[in-house]
Amino acid sequence: MPADVLRITTRNARFQQWEALRGNRSKRHRAGEMLVQGVRPITVALERGWPLAAVLAPLDRRLSPWAQDVWDRADPGAVRARMAPELLAVLSEKDAEEGEDGVELVLVARTAPDDLDRIPVGPDALVLVLDRPASPGNLGSAVRSADALGADGVVVCGRAADPTDSRALRASTGSALALPVVAAPAPADVLAWVARHRERGVPLRVVGTDEAAPDDDRGADLDALDLTGPVVLVVGTEATGMSAAWRRACDHVAAIPIGGAASSLNAAASAGVALYEVARQRGFPRRR
Repeated sequence: MPADVLRITTRNARFQQWEALRGNRSKRHRAGEMLVQGVRPITVALERGWPLAAVLAPLDRRLSPWAQDVWDRADPGAVRARMAPELLAVLSEKDAEEGEDGVELVLVARTAPDDLDRIPVGPDALVLVLDRPASPGNLGSAVRSADALGADGVVVCGRAADPTDSRALRASTGSALALPVVAAPAPADVLAWVARHRERGVPLRVVGTDEAAPDDDRGADLDALDLTGPVVLVVGTEATGMSAAWRRACDHVAAIPIGGAASSLNAAASAGVALYEVARQRGFPRRR
């Protein structure tokens, strides 16, 4: 093994530092690092030039051509470590897609700043705002839909699941590494950003979604709204919908009518339905 490759066989300090990234939000944010697991997310991270702090692989195992390519092409400055397979399994959370032979790679990636200006805003902008999503899985699924259906970025607003949580990254199947995903403390922060773009001449409209539209001139069924201009699309929680602050800020509140015994749609499903309607009106996005 080359001298510059670490060999890790025990739960030493370095391993514990990486393990903390898996389950401790505050430590992820302090370190500015997150774990990337799974073939697709790792591939996207490499393709998009995501800055890496470390590349981790199992000891005493020949890597597949895919894993060897990642190992060879990853940032020259990234730490490279070979570790006991049982330790790597802890960091990977035993991602099922890796199969019976065990996990080949886990990346430690640098996180991006929570800066709303990372999201490009042009004349046809589409930005998805997730208001207080509680589930990392739902958050990741919504980001995946946003990426597939042409959104320019995703804002995670309020006290919510963490976009850097490995569960959210896995559920996004790499889309969270291909699309700007930014956390914002409160609606006021996002609305100030919207106001700045409006002052610059981009007529962003804030469109919220709900199971029933309000009985005023802001309310309409989703498919009755013209969604071809620049839009900030807000999706609330399953339990309570959008917050009062978001509901007041909306230029339109679009209803997604539902039936059956369900009391509401899953937040990721609501996001998918609304994003699909935007994409349908715009002629569907080309693959990026």
